[in-house]
Parts: sequence; C-alpha cells; structure tokens
Amino acid sequence: DKVGIVSEVHFLRVVMENIPPLKDKHLLIKDVRFERVKVRIYQSKTSNTSQRRGVLYFHGGVGWLGSIRAYERTCRYLARKSNSVVVSVGYRLAPEHPFPAQFEDCVTATIHFLRTAQDHGVDPSRVVICGDSSGGTLTAAVAQALVNRRDVPKLRAQILIYPFLQCVDFNLPSYQQNEKVPILLKERTLVLGLKYMNKDLSILPELFKGRHVPEDLRLKYQKWVSPDYIPQEFKTRGYKPSPTYPPSEELYAYTKAIFDPVFSPLLAEDSVVAEVPETFLVTCEFDVLRDDGLLYKKRLEDHGIKVTWCHLQEGFHGTVFSATLGGAIAFKSGIKGLEKVV
Repeated sequence: DKVGIVSEVHFLRVVMENIPPLKDKHLLIKDVRFERVKVRIYQSKTSNTSQRRGVLYFHGGVGWLGSIRAYERTCRYLARKSNSVVVSVGYRLAPEHPFPAQFEDCVTATIHFLRTAQDHGVDPSRVVICGDSSGGTLTAAVAQALVNRRDVPKLRAQILIYPFLQCVDFNLPSYQQNEKVPILLKERTLVLGLKYMNKDLSILPELFKGRHVPEDLRLKYQKWVSPDYIPQEFKTRGYKPSPTYPPSEELYAYTKAIFDPVFSPLLAEDSVVAEVPETFLVTCEFDVLRDDGLLYKKRLEDHGIKVTWCHLQEGFHGTVFSATLGGAIAFKSGIKGLEKVV
C-alpha cells in the first residue's frame, strides 16, 4: 500500500509540474525566499507610485501535491486582473515534510510579507491571503493563527475557495449528495486526508460512522457542525440523517490530531473565530466540501464578520483551478468563480 501511495504521489506531482506556463509580457516575476520558504512574486511591470494590494496564495493539493509551478497560471491571472502583487507560497509537502510543516511555512511567509510589504510596493494594510481546497484550509488556519499577533499589521481579508474545514461529520448533505461526483469523491476526500496525516486507511469505515468523535466533543462541536445549520434549499437533492454509533476512545486517541484547528479550522474556539478578517467564500454545489463552507459562513456571520459569498450553482471541486488551464476544462462555473475572486 505504501508503494502504491508513493507511486501515485510521484505521478500526480509530475503531471502538475508539467502544466505549461503562459508567456506574459506584462508581469515581472521573481523567485525569492521569505526566510526558509520559497515564494514566487508576480507584479505588473507598469510603474505605479501608489502602494498596491498584496495577495499571498496558498495552493491546493491536500498538503502533498501542488506547487508554485502548477499554480503559475492562477497567480498570473490574479496579478494581471486585480493589479495586485501576488506571492505564491511554495510550502513544503508531505509525506517528506509531515503535517503541520505546510501550515508553519504559510505562517512564516505571511508574517514576513506583512513586515516587508512596503519593500514590494504593497500597502501593509491591504494584504489578503487566499487559497483553494486544502490551500483554503491553510488560509483559514493562518488567519486564525494571526488574530492575536500585535507585532504585525492585521490582514485585510481572507479568500477561501471551496476549503476543507472540519473532520467531525462526513455525512453532511453535501457529502451524501456528491458522494460519487468527480473530482473529489467522498471516500477519496478521506483517503487523501488520511494519507496527509500519515494514518492507516483501514479506519475509513469507522470515520464515516463518526466513531472517532467522543461524546463530550460531539456535544461541543454540534454547536458548529450540524446538518440543522444547512439551509433547506441545500437538502433538496437528498439528505438522510445518519444513525449515531458509539464512540471509540482508541480511535479518538489515534486520530485526535485531526481535531486541531490547523487541520479543521471550523473547530476553532469562538474567541478566535470572532477576530478573523473579512471573508470572501467560494462554494460549489457539486462538491462534498460545500457544507463545510456553509457552516463556516454561519459561524463567521454569527460573530459579525462580513462574509461575501459566491456559490457556483454548476460548480464542482477544482473548478476554479481548472479555469486557468483553458481549453475544454475551463468550465463556465470556474471562470465565473475566478472573476468573482478578482
């Protein structure tokens, strides 16, 4: 099984690394390091005396896929269309660098950029962090990690593009409705997440039953993670309440790292969620992670955080990334999502 996982990781990395970059005469592009972290900076060649907005981009890929190169088209598009200085963060990947190395690199890069923004022609009060899929998870986690920092400027906003946000309930309406919808099938979501956390895949059936959640945590988390908080309009494609199974202390002990808000930002305490910046959220109808986004939207709004929500009615997981690749896979929903982000 380990050999199969390594082979799959290698194959997918090769595919993503060979997405050809677009030529762009309008952008100045340079590779530097923010402390130990590799980054690529995209900015317009047009001279501009006023300080611009800065965008740090954390790519998707479940912590073990994706790269600066794979997301070059996405970041070029954002830099061109938004007239921002875009910093693509090349955080270290699992399994070579286990969780939470990815989060640590994103925090390091963000703090460095906030402190040196003016050196890059960026107004420190206009720095935004952004990410898609697991990059959206990293974005939410970094925003939470910085709420109590007084030694750096506050983030202007966070942009969450169909993020994974919780590991408590894998039977929410969106998980049931989109169980077999590509590219992120229900089982595939957990397989990828368990690989990222270096956990044995044999526990999968028990996770689907929710047996990894002890009773005390179940009571705590149901304030934030419950199908009751999903609007009725999102249950019309089908939803069946799941039976409750007895929790397993052994399973909880083995998996408890996944309850860390760095991995599951929806589980952060109220005192943290109440302080995160203004949020732009993208969800897709045909995505198992849709309801993670809806639940976080509710939590943020309950704390008075301004949320601008873009729901792609025809969208699926990965649609925004595919939009930048062009051709047949540049679905209308993805193009709409990209335009909304800009």
